[in-house]
Amino acid sequence: MATFTRDSWSKHFKDLDQSKIKDDQLRRQVHFLQSLGTAALSDEEFKKLNSHLLSMQTTYSTAKVCPFSKQQCNLETEGLNLDPGIEEVITTSQNYEELTYIWKAWHDASGKKMRADYKEYVTLSNKAARENHFEDMGAMWQGTYEVDEFQTVIDQLWQEVQPLYAALHKYTLNKLRTRYPNEIPAEATMIPGHILGNMWGQTWINLYDLLVPYPDASSYDVTGALQKQAFDAKKMFQYADDFYQSMGLLSNEMCYGPKAMIEKPADREVTCHASAWDFCDGQDFRIKMCTKINQDDFRTIHHEMGHIQYYQQYAHLPYVLRDGANPGFHEAIGDTIALSVDTPKHLETVNLLDNYSDTKESRVNALMKMALEKVAFLPFGLLVDMWRWDVFAGRVPETQWNKHWWDLKAKYQLLSPPIERTEDDFDPGAKYHVPADSKYISYFVAHILEFQFYRALCIEAGQYKPDDPNSEPLHTCDFYKSKAAGAKLAAGLALGSSVHWTQTLLAMTNGTEMSGKALTEYFDPLYDFLLEANGDKTPSAAGTAPYLAVSLLAPLTMLLLVR
Repeated sequence: MATFTRDSWSKHFKDLDQSKIKDDQLRRQVHFLQSLGTAALSDEEFKKLNSHLLSMQTTYSTAKVCPFSKQQCNLETEGLNLDPGIEEVITTSQNYEELTYIWKAWHDASGKKMRADYKEYVTLSNKAARENHFEDMGAMWQGTYEVDEFQTVIDQLWQEVQPLYAALHKYTLNKLRTRYPNEIPAEATMIPGHILGNMWGQTWINLYDLLVPYPDASSYDVTGALQKQAFDAKKMFQYADDFYQSMGLLSNEMCYGPKAMIEKPADREVTCHASAWDFCDGQDFRIKMCTKINQDDFRTIHHEMGHIQYYQQYAHLPYVLRDGANPGFHEAIGDTIALSVDTPKHLETVNLLDNYSDTKESRVNALMKMALEKVAFLPFGLLVDMWRWDVFAGRVPETQWNKHWWDLKAKYQLLSPPIERTEDDFDPGAKYHVPADSKYISYFVAHILEFQFYRALCIEAGQYKPDDPNSEPLHTCDFYKSKAAGAKLAAGLALGSSVHWTQTLLAMTNGTEMSGKALTEYFDPLYDFLLEANGDKTPSAAGTAPYLAVSLLAPLTMLLLVR
């Protein structure tokens, strides 16, 4: 495949001068086709690179650990896989010692074993990047966003949302201190990274019962209603398809038809992670998912259909331009729809929620649940690729790779390792996307964009009027059945990657810059609650300043933790 790509490039694209191509769309196609990626390596180097990638991915996918109750076990017959065994422990246990054990065991079984492979991967990846006229692979990855000083743009976005994260972190730390008073001292400013209900601390939704602002106020989970109304997988997909069609968008029916897999097969093992597939003929689009009848999967179906809608809307374009406007757009589309679907207003409209008391307290509860997924994720969405950019660029020596990982975890997530970490460890490798060579900053970008898209569609639907003091808050908006919102969305999706993403953003939001302001506007009522709960009466005293001070001291702190 590498040889074919190189030969085609040399024969058809190598000597083309983009500046002499007058047609904008053709020039853009040539721009994409002139990038060889890792195929720029020789056949032998390409083979070596893929060998190291396969080795790391095999290590990750086959890693097992012994249970806490039997730490000397037969791994083959008694060992726990990441999903569901290890994940079940990390998401449900409140035993600090058990959580520490399972966290360490997973990191030992996965990341620690792939450091040598990763070193060779970095060397070969950087060589490929230089063959593509980039300084290193991190610069090549950033180049896909077609923005000068992309890291500066990301830093600015983070500064916009950081105060909200800091307030959520402080509130969560205080609550966790009541659960683990002996393990988290009163003077602690960081949360141990293994007690947030997720192996990487990237989502805190499993702590909702501990963190719920108003336990006696209404909350909502439509799992019971779905099951009571005898929903099956197909009916859940039909409801999601109805949402898109209600906005005047294209039918997604083919994606859950006979060729799709929307239930777990009984006759074979499959990867159940939900995914959407474009078979590139302009007609065949499918979802692969082992659907469970619950609210999470109801939301996920709407999200995956966002990919399907995007595929269909840009199917008329030349193949090279059938992609998201930038790497964050595809994930953002489905999440935008999910924000509308997950409102009590919408769930009541489709008869999945009744007897819900819409009060200030219940709204703050709903926002907390959303923030534990969306806001809690933001710093992790940043730091995975920030670490890799620094590694690729040689800004951190190989002898300090693991230390640098925890420096970034401390600076952005305000998390500390549960136990001492050294350079014998390789904790980045314990996250799937690192051994899988899968870029991660797109998830951060998507989280920013989805709130921009949502706000714009809510305004277009007449559901939100930011200049009207009597308008309902942004987070209550549901643009179901709004043809105007659908037309605005379709106008952006149909462009694919045929124009610079700023032009697509203009079509969808009437602006050309990514901004975190829509996200913070969405969570304003929760932010007010957090400030009061944390004892910070005004935004200027919101706990942000002392947390920033901790961030600046993080490298010194980590020197004590990592040797």
